[in-house]
Amino acid sequence: MYLIEPYRNGEYITDGAVALAMQVYVSENIFLNEDILFPYYCDPKVEIGRFQNTAVEINQDYLEEHHIKVVRRDTGGGAVYVDRGAVNMCCILEKDDTIYGNFKKFYEPGIDALHQLGATEVEQSGRNDLAIHGKKVSGAAMTLIKGRIYGGYSLLLDVDYEPMVKVLKPNRKKIESKGIKSVRSRVGSIREHLAPEYQEVTIHEFKDLMVKQILGIDDLSAAKRYELTERDWQAIDDMLDKKYNNWEWNFGRSPRYEYNRDARLTVGTIDISLSVEQGRIAACRIYGDFFGQGDIKDVESQLTGVRVVKEDIVGALNELDMSYYFGKTTAEEIADVILS
Repeated sequence: MYLIEPYRNGEYITDGAVALAMQVYVSENIFLNEDILFPYYCDPKVEIGRFQNTAVEINQDYLEEHHIKVVRRDTGGGAVYVDRGAVNMCCILEKDDTIYGNFKKFYEPGIDALHQLGATEVEQSGRNDLAIHGKKVSGAAMTLIKGRIYGGYSLLLDVDYEPMVKVLKPNRKKIESKGIKSVRSRVGSIREHLAPEYQEVTIHEFKDLMVKQILGIDDLSAAKRYELTERDWQAIDDMLDKKYNNWEWNFGRSPRYEYNRDARLTVGTIDISLSVEQGRIAACRIYGDFFGQGDIKDVESQLTGVRVVKEDIVGALNELDMSYYFGKTTAEEIADVILS
């Protein structure tokens, strides 16, 4: 089994979009006639399923405030939050096609590795999870790409419960305290179950320990590695520009949806109904009891075609005189109503 890790010019890359692009590139272009192990951990990110509507899956305010990246993957499924508290053990398997769909067999090397590290009570739970004392510590997925099994599973060494709950809630849904309590009751951490000598490991050290156990080696220097070439990296950079770091892919591919916002401002009540398609305002209607002089249709037309991103909305509105249409208010205030 080959080992491929996200190193570039000697630096370990923790950008979640890069990790995803690397996996897809390797699965589509690197054929070594052997299985490939691709372990990584990354900075906070939300992975959106290919067919999901990004706007209704995330809390945009929380996302921006905490600098959490959004990346849309190529496969289906739901939105997941990932941060540096988890190691992701991804792989490409081509030697044993009986593993496809058999999560019990897929998980066996990982379970054995965790047992060797002291987490002897970890076990498969349900179809594609791992749990310790009933608390989920891993989730797995797999698919077929060019005749090979491409899959992986997360391992929650540490859990940051707050963002796990809050970032996956759209702004218009209130987050109740029971949300975090519910996650605490269902999701657990691996660290406390490791052997005493591993209690203080860093996420990088935990990743290395898992790799050594799975590969059956005592030192990583014994691992058979495939080093990504500069040509590989240029192709990955191109994928990032065109897809995984591209707003049109991550947000703009969202299906059409409609919603309404209203607020009481100093100028009066403002009620805005929006139709959004591929992340842009397709239609807009503004109502309210404010005292404006201009035809509000000018504002509605100005917003049509604008990305549902605060800086874009503010930029478009600042091309008009807001006081002429609404009274004493600002483009920022109107944008906040739209995005509330």
